[in-house]
Amino acid sequence: MKLSTLFADGKFAVTGEIGPPKGVDASEVLHGAAAMAGHVDAVNVTDNQSAVMRQGSLGVCHMLKEQGIEPVFQLVCRDRNRIALQSDLLSAGALGIENVLLLTGDHTVLGDHQEAKTVFDLDSVQLLAAATGLNEGHDLAGHQLDSPTDLCLGAVVNPGSDDLELQLLKMEKKTDAGARFFQTQAVYDPEVFKRFMDRAAGIGLPVMVGIVPLKSAGMANYMNANVAGVNVPDAMVQRISEAPKEDRKRVSVEMSVELITAVKDMCQGVHIMPLGWDDLVPRIVSEAGLR
Repeated sequence: MKLSTLFADGKFAVTGEIGPPKGVDASEVLHGAAAMAGHVDAVNVTDNQSAVMRQGSLGVCHMLKEQGIEPVFQLVCRDRNRIALQSDLLSAGALGIENVLLLTGDHTVLGDHQEAKTVFDLDSVQLLAAATGLNEGHDLAGHQLDSPTDLCLGAVVNPGSDDLELQLLKMEKKTDAGARFFQTQAVYDPEVFKRFMDRAAGIGLPVMVGIVPLKSAGMANYMNANVAGVNVPDAMVQRISEAPKEDRKRVSVEMSVELITAVKDMCQGVHIMPLGWDDLVPRIVSEAGLR
């Protein structure tokens, strides 16, 4: 089911996320998605996340669809020109994939093929406009399609950005270009999220808060140092640091549930990015009272 349909029906949407494998055997990530099924409305499939070459998002989305799991096809601007981007969106529509999340994508200097040329023929706003055109029955060059797509278009936003005004401006542009929902970068501070939502309320589109369970203090410190707009409070870093290794998953679930409880009344959904801890998603969803 389209996420936009859930929002229109007044439902609180919950999504998970998996990353395709660096190889041809997708059984492990499909198993992770299956563990989430029944607890989430859809599962995002990342597109060469962090500019690391992996199996394609579109193929994994198709496999999820065959297993009866609703996918969210993530598509980044970094690796394709406008012809390939539109072609992949047509392929998604042909395969019955209804939900897409359109992103700019991390630069190749962050990934495992740093010598690769970036494309960025379109930015995320332009890609949304192109996808809207496909829904309307024409391509970016104005040529009519034999049959249009019927995609629910999503976009991303960073509530903790140092330049909140720029994020709000981008939200407005993405809304005008055809976005129908937003998923956020990881949120760890409810007050930061509240300030953002107070400012974003006038945009009028559903926002799904991004939750990334903390695995360790090292992960928290890395995110604080390297991920723009993400700030893990010292108290959370200390809490996961003091947890014995065998208790870290339990503590991670507890902190994720506390975060969701604090922010869920401010937004229209939760997007849980477990980064390999797929087995935590059902526990988080259940303990947070989302299902």
